[in-house]
Formats: sequence, structure tokens, C-alpha cells
Amino acid sequence: MAFSSVFLDPLSRSIFKKFVAMLCALLISLYFLYFLTDSRTTMPIPVKATGEDTGYLASDFKQWQSIRRKRLLQKIMSQPEQGMAGRNYYFNSGFTRTNNINGFPADGKDQDGQHYFSSAPRMPSFTNFDALAQRPILAGGTGSNSGSGKISLLGEGNKKLPQALIIGVKKGGTRALLEFIRVHPDIRAVGAEPHFFDRNYDNGLDWYRDLMPKTLEGQITMEKTPSYFVTRETPARISAMSRETKLIVVVRDPVTRAISDYTQTLSKKPDIPTFESLTFRNRTTGLIDTSWSAIQIGIYAKHLENWLQYFPMSQILFVSGERLISDPAGELGRVQDFLGLKRIITDKHFYFNQTKGFPCLKKAEGSSKPHCLGKTKGRTHPNINPEVVQRLRDFYRPFNMKFYQMTGHLFGWDD
Repeated sequence: MAFSSVFLDPLSRSIFKKFVAMLCALLISLYFLYFLTDSRTTMPIPVKATGEDTGYLASDFKQWQSIRRKRLLQKIMSQPEQGMAGRNYYFNSGFTRTNNINGFPADGKDQDGQHYFSSAPRMPSFTNFDALAQRPILAGGTGSNSGSGKISLLGEGNKKLPQALIIGVKKGGTRALLEFIRVHPDIRAVGAEPHFFDRNYDNGLDWYRDLMPKTLEGQITMEKTPSYFVTRETPARISAMSRETKLIVVVRDPVTRAISDYTQTLSKKPDIPTFESLTFRNRTTGLIDTSWSAIQIGIYAKHLENWLQYFPMSQILFVSGERLISDPAGELGRVQDFLGLKRIITDKHFYFNQTKGFPCLKKAEGSSKPHCLGKTKGRTHPNINPEVVQRLRDFYRPFNMKFYQMTGHLFGWDD
């Protein structure tokens, strides 16, 4: 009776309702606290897996990590390239160097004003997000140079030994080919010439790998050093690194190439003897001096014989230096096919520069501006005695014919 009379009092009923509301809130809070505590205590402790393709995994949250990673990748891809610079996720490693490491200039450019490294990170245009999203999270994530090709949560990639090399020839068009092929999103290349297999081999493969840019799975690491083709020890050394390495040789009319080689040397040493005097061992007898490097490099068949002792012809692609000028998209199509890449570089990427006399890129790698090769490319050749030029053509003709037979290509240098 007394209890019921209490509830007849409005003030008492109000206090009771507040008490019940507080009690319910407390019970709900305890329930959620218990749920969170239980989740933490039952979540599996990360265990280091032993498989080659696994890292430190939170086993029960693999699907959640996949979704989270995929959303992160898609979010980044939707942002403008310029807005991505300087962030903590790097999908390419081509940032301009600001210090002098491994012999590279501090300004990140070579003598022709070409950037050794690209300046804007970007993803391949046909990146498989599903594949990337399933990659394991690696302990330590960043900075691994193991060469395993695995990526961290932020997808930096890893440094690898090159799978393809531009091995020659000097003054054949190797710089142009490198700049053109780097436009492809699945090519990551060093701009500088490492000269590993001819000058720096004693530094070891770890030193060589450290020069390479980081790549994602499916991207190809490349470098170019034109002197490789004529260095006798190089084929065996590359084969020891990997017999699967793909080799690209840019060749050019050996007479024109020799004159271009001389022109480059003349620009650096104006007091050198004339081209005519260097060409002949004995001008009276007309004996060509094959010890002069400008002449010796152009005996392509002789150098190719050395390479075929270690690599089958199917792993060597010969690019015409002349067609690289007259039809860059056509030659780049062959290169992309050879490397197993989708044909992304086409006519739309080039325009012909009448002043320089060769094609330029409408948009270079990591830039929205047109790009031509440096001022040292396309130098005007000195006038050479026509009789000397003809003697050189006669000298090279049998070597050219043998080279045509070996490669199965008619380059038309003797027409």
C-alpha cells in the first residue's frame, strides 16, 4: 500500500523513470564494452608465414584488408598526378635525385639535360586492382630491396635486376629509344648508363640492383648501356645474371654511325685529327684502321657472333635507327611486342621536329609538356671526303650482308 502510494506522487514517478533510463544506458554500455573486449582477446595474433608469397598476416582480417587496400588504390588513382607528388604512397620510384649517389649528378640530369629519373609517381593504366589488393602486408613494409617483387600496404614496389637491356650501339639511337619506351606505364628504366657489365662488374649484383628504380608486379625494369654490345666479356656476364634477359640492339648505317661518333668526339676535343686521317691505317694503300673504335663498332656481325654463344636470336631484338626516326611508332610497336607489353605507345605520342630533324614526344614520362632529346643530339656532321665515304661503304658491305643473313632483316644500308 505504501509502495503504490509512492508511485501516485508525480515527483516520485519522474525520479523512477530517470533511474530506469540510466540503468538501461549502463547495461547497454557494459554490453558493448564486453563485446569489444571479447573481440580483442579472441583476435588471432599475427604469425609470420613461411611461404614465399606471404608476409605478416592478420589471418581473420584478410578479406577486410583486401577491401581496404583496394579502396585506397582506387582513391589514389582518382586523384590528379600533380596532387600525388610528395605523398607517402609511391606507385613508382622515379623521383629526381637531389643528392649525388652512385655517381649520378646532383641535379638528376645527364649531359644532354635528360632526367635520370622521372618526377611524378603514377600507376599503370591497366593495373589489376584485384591482384594488388590480395598482396600480403609485409613486415617493415617500406624500403625492402630484396628484389622479391612483393609490395607493402602502400604499394611502393621493390628494386629488381633488369629483365631487359638496351645493349647498343653507340650513336645508333639508344637514347631516343629509352626516352620513347619509358612513356609506357609498365616500363621502369634508369636514365643514366650504369656500365655495370663492362666497367663496374666487380661492384656486384647488389650494387647493380640498387641503381634500379622500384617496380610493381608486372612492370619491367630496364637500363641501357650502348658499349655492352662491343664488350667481349658482357654476354657471359649478363647470361650469368639471367639467361632469360631480353636484349635490344639499335643499329644504324655503320658509315653514318662512324661519322656521328667522330662528330661527338670532335665536339669535346676540337684538336683531334681529321676523320679521313683516322679512318685509314695507310691512306696510300687504302687499308682501313679497324682498331679505331668508330670503325670497329660498326662491324655488327662480328660482335653478334659473340652474343649468340650465350643467347638465342629469339631473345635479341634489332631496332633500326633509321626507322626510329622515320617511323618511331612502328619501331616502338615492335619493341612493345618483343617485351610482351600492350601496344600503348602509338603515333599519337610523337611529332616531328623540323629543326632537329627527328621525332619528339608530345608528352614525356611524368610530364604534360612536349619533350625533345637534348642539344647534343642531332649535331651537324662535318663534310667528309666522298671518296673516303665510298671506301668505307665498300669495307662494310660484306659485314653488312652477313649481318642481314644472321638477323633475317634487310636494313638497306647498301642500297
